[in-house]
Amino acid sequence: MALKEECEVLNKMEEKEQYDEHCDVITEEKPFSSETEKTAPQKKAQKTGTKSYLTCIQCGKSFSEHRKLKVHMRIHSGEKPYTCPQCGKSFNQDVNLKAHMRIHSEEKPYACTQCGKSFPLHGNLKVHMRIHTGESPFTCQQCGMSFTQKGHLNTHMRTHSGEKPYTCTLCGKCFNQEGNLKAHMRIHSGEKPYTCQQCGKSFNQNGNLKAHMRIHSGEKPYTCTQCGKSFDLHGNLKVHMRIHTGESPFNCQQCGTSFTQKVNLNSHMRIHSGEKPYTCTECGRSFDRQGNLTVHMRIHTGESLFTCQQCGERFTLHGHLKGHMRIHSREKPYTCT
Repeated sequence: MALKEECEVLNKMEEKEQYDEHCDVITEEKPFSSETEKTAPQKKAQKTGTKSYLTCIQCGKSFSEHRKLKVHMRIHSGEKPYTCPQCGKSFNQDVNLKAHMRIHSEEKPYACTQCGKSFPLHGNLKVHMRIHTGESPFTCQQCGMSFTQKGHLNTHMRTHSGEKPYTCTLCGKCFNQEGNLKAHMRIHSGEKPYTCQQCGKSFNQNGNLKAHMRIHSGEKPYTCTQCGKSFDLHGNLKVHMRIHTGESPFNCQQCGTSFTQKVNLNSHMRIHSGEKPYTCTECGRSFDRQGNLTVHMRIHTGESLFTCQQCGERFTLHGHLKGHMRIHSREKPYTCT
């Protein structure tokens, strides 16, 4: 993970840890009783047996030591006396600053005993271990789907509620995850932080880079269960499956012709509009499809990609090669009516 993104994740975890600590984590914290609530001024000691407890006047939580109450009060006051000398971020506890410093030092002291992966925070390791144990303690009450992290469940719940709390300030598009909004913002900024180490091509999402890498590796992990053909992208498999199902979900509103892909419908619509956006830079001739322009350019370049295996003659179009092959096969498929 890039340093900037890891910093953002750890910052969020640090803030969550502070909240959890506020709720139930402080060491030796004593349960708050109704008797204590009646006499709960800040720093006032109340004896129970042989021990005295200090109570927070704002929320009623009790502590056995003054220093623990003092740390707790920073949650209410917003005081963050511990500041990172490298980036200026502040924290309400020294231990949280120390954990944060590992972002800069890249120290990862918590290692998984099963796979060796290391983490800067013990909480990160705890979540990671669920990959090995298969534990998914957070369950959706509506559909029964389970998750390893509460944050993932919270995000999932927006699927049911339709909530999209993250809005693009430039175009108004809304998203149900902050990460999706961040990725979307790169469309406006033109930022492409993920670069292929083999060819130098850059992408605005890490997922797109991973998909691109399959071009170099030749990996095709998505296989059709009906014919065995494999694809490098799940979307390509999805489109391919329409060959078997006969599904053509994209319909022309003018003539009713249906297509398996939206891009094919878009190309078809140019027949009705007469639009020809692809222009030859050599002669100025225009075409309604990029593929037609590509084929046309071979006239100017002299490129002949299609070769007859019997006589070696070359052609610029595959259709021309097919016509030529009938000379050798003596096939005559066209009959005068």
